Amino acid sequence: MKKIIKIAHSPDSDDAFMFYALKHGKVFSEKFDFDIVREDIEALNHEAQAETYDITALSIHAYAYLADKYVLTASGASMAEDNYGPMVVAKKNIDVNELQDCLIAVPGELTTAFLVLKIFEPKIKHKIMPFEKIMDAVLDDEVDAGLIIHEGQLQYEALGLKKILSLIDVWKVFAGDLPLPLGGSAIKKSLGKETIKELSALQRKSIEYSISSPEEARDYAHQFKRDMSPLALTQYLSWYANKRTLDIGEEGKEAIELLFALAYEKGLLEKEVVLEII
Repeated sequence: MKKIIKIAHSPDSDDAFMFYALKHGKVFSEKFDFDIVREDIEALNHEAQAETYDITALSIHAYAYLADKYVLTASGASMAEDNYGPMVVAKKNIDVNELQDCLIAVPGELTTAFLVLKIFEPKIKHKIMPFEKIMDAVLDDEVDAGLIIHEGQLQYEALGLKKILSLIDVWKVFAGDLPLPLGGSAIKKSLGKETIKELSALQRKSIEYSISSPEEARDYAHQFKRDMSPLALTQYLSWYANKRTLDIGEEGKEAIELLFALAYEKGLLEKEVVLEII
């Protein structure tokens, strides 16, 4: 009898794209069957504390508190670079030096976007809410500004919102050309090293399948984001489901180490993090 592996990823289209082949049997395993669910990323960050899932998507920030329970995989990461990534938006122009006086909606305290925002302005005042409700909260004047992640990066202008702060610009001040590591995939350590290696290889094969069959995987991912045009979805997937998703490489590892070092240096993490990637 095959072992059931419980996998959880966010409702985000790039996560759906990555796990398409495993969910639909395009990648076969003689040893494992897969039970795959979707949950909000901040919920997954917290559920990982209880080791609910064998493989879980999580924020890189959250991994700082989970290194004893999970090992990061070289595949499955989402990284921002160039001129895209999480950002703070508002209805009216706000000087970045006045952000500490604003109430900002954020998608979770364990998200990497929130950590980078705190690196920029440690005294930020925030309100936690699901990421898909943040732009409406800004439009309804429930908050002064919102920290948007996921597909909101392609949608805020159409709603009449303005970009106040780009977190990739904040990151570049510290990291130069290194990518900004946002999310990743992790496997539970209690499964044992051999199983971890096997599952990591299968996850990589799933991503390889989607990258080599992009239209097929994109059509599946589009089911969860009907409010996005096919063109916008293709743009989004080119950002977050690409060669770095297949393997973060040395630059990706260096970027994660730098993120944790900066957070520790600024008192946003209580201890240094020993990074383990397979």
